[in-house]
Amino acid sequence: MQYTDIGIDLGTASILVYIRGKGVVLKEPSVVAFDKDTDKIKAIGEDARLMLGRTPGNIVAVRPLRQGVISDYKVTEQMMKHFIQKALGKRTFRKPRIAVCVPSGVTEVEKKAVEDATYQAGARDVSIIEEPIAAAIGAGIDISKPCGNMIVDIGGGTSDIAVISLGGTVVSASIKIAGDDFDEAIVRYMRKKHNLLIGERTAEDIKIKIGTAFKRAEVDHMDVRGRNLVTGLPKTIRVSSEETEEALRETTSQIIDTIHSVLEKTPPELAADIADRGIVLTGGGSLLRGLEDLVESRTGINTMTAEDPMTAVAIGTGKYVEFLAGYREDY
Repeated sequence: MQYTDIGIDLGTASILVYIRGKGVVLKEPSVVAFDKDTDKIKAIGEDARLMLGRTPGNIVAVRPLRQGVISDYKVTEQMMKHFIQKALGKRTFRKPRIAVCVPSGVTEVEKKAVEDATYQAGARDVSIIEEPIAAAIGAGIDISKPCGNMIVDIGGGTSDIAVISLGGTVVSASIKIAGDDFDEAIVRYMRKKHNLLIGERTAEDIKIKIGTAFKRAEVDHMDVRGRNLVTGLPKTIRVSSEETEEALRETTSQIIDTIHSVLEKTPPELAADIADRGIVLTGGGSLLRGLEDLVESRTGINTMTAEDPMTAVAIGTGKYVEFLAGYREDY
């Protein structure tokens, strides 16, 4: 009897759903908009993201996951139900088997919350997998060998750094600094340096279009609109990529320091493997320009980004389900 196997990358910024045999079928922002007066959900995913910072008083657009952890249980459950149904289509009668990935630093209580929410969303069987392991599988690394691999997974809410060998984590660290903090750093910088108040979405635009973590030969520019804090009126200013490097310096340094501390705790044989094989970056946050160069210049180890860093964790989670399914096919 064939069951549907699903892998879910339950991210702070977006949710990706992987279906066995089909690949990643859905990628949507993990945002929910609901009406406070009636407690009814107005929109989920991309439609809700467009409402961020632009809603009237009674409608709130929220992210039910904060730093990779469920902050609003009921909303998360409804959001997962919506995405699972959307990915599977309405014709499914059998409950799917689902693997969900969580940051490596989560507590048992937080793990249980994810598990319960997944069961409530309609799962028949739930497996929880740690993000760095899923990222390594998704990046195409054979983690079953007795060989050290270093993965740096920078998501929206958390960055997971781990050394993996023989299918397990040897040393790992999870910090609550990632893509969202890059946005916040840009918002703070614009306020301090230019007296300009900008929203989350504008900050994200700046990060994607001209953001950089390392000084580059060519400088990019972008016009940014916001509210002048002195006059209170809308204003447009021109921002350069050099300024984004300055704005992001402190945040990126914290990620580099964590990579450093994980390397310090790595057993010598595995450290030699990593020096040989390099560091692999995954996750949406790793798309920030110059991050590879920054890690390489600060650690002296060759650093590369996975082929498709955004979907690596979802693919890895899905492949993990397939791996488990191999054992349970007669079940």
